[in-house]
Amino acid sequence: MLNEIDGYDHGRTHQVGTPAVFGMNFQSVSTAQKLPTSDGLTGGYQAKGVPGPLLAKNLDFVDQQVGAFLAELHKQHLDRSTTVVLSAKHGQSPTDPKALTRIDDGALLDGLNAAWKAAHPGAGDLVAHAANDDAMLLWLTDRSQAATDFAKAYLLGRSGTGNGIDGTAKPFTASGLKTVYAGAEAARYFHTRPGDSRVPDLFGITQYGVVYTGGKGKIAEHGGAHADDLDVPLVVSGAATPQGVSIGARVRTTQIAPTILRLLGLSSQSLDAVRIEHTRALPLH
Repeated sequence: MLNEIDGYDHGRTHQVGTPAVFGMNFQSVSTAQKLPTSDGLTGGYQAKGVPGPLLAKNLDFVDQQVGAFLAELHKQHLDRSTTVVLSAKHGQSPTDPKALTRIDDGALLDGLNAAWKAAHPGAGDLVAHAANDDAMLLWLTDRSQAATDFAKAYLLGRSGTGNGIDGTAKPFTASGLKTVYAGAEAARYFHTRPGDSRVPDLFGITQYGVVYTGGKGKIAEHGGAHADDLDVPLVVSGAATPQGVSIGARVRTTQIAPTILRLLGLSSQSLDAVRIEHTRALPLH
């Protein structure tokens, strides 16, 4: 990034000019939220929303790097013509360590497959693919409503024992799920038509604090629908933006793309998603 601000390629080998749009992603905060320990420091949160030692260290690291970008922009006299957008693609849940319940989803899916084959002699496994972090997304070999309803009923009927933040046993009910959307319900949740292969046949919103993992290697995850996953900071600063303005209304990270185009003097209607979803640029004034 510093090399690109100075007008070079990222390896500082060739002088190519500063890009019109450029940026990067830090993983430091994300990993510090989800790892129990790293570099001898405890990860996650000490209490609800209170960063622990590793997370505080990594937040400071990112803050320093962003400061280095701003300093380099000023050095190259680009600060008055550059708008900086700082946000996150997701959060991690839970931010309250006491709420953590780790559940082995492998055992749940093995049980579901066994129950399906017992009810349908000669059938294979029902689960074709699963993506379970702090939500449950299942694609099934049988995509009928009857099959998705079977999976929903089975999972909501499972109770067992997981483990908490200290590793001790912690009971769970309904496979750790709060709400389950199956078949056509899942398609409606994702605003698409039933049968769309991109949409899971079953989408489960977990009870707060549930993380699906076979061991004790994670204390938080993302991909779910809790506020901890979805509510992230969003700061726009620099050229063409007012100073010290705070917007209290809800905005979305999807609004960043049309905002960038507007700042560049381009039409956001060039983006298919903007036209389909009627996404507005961020309210910068």
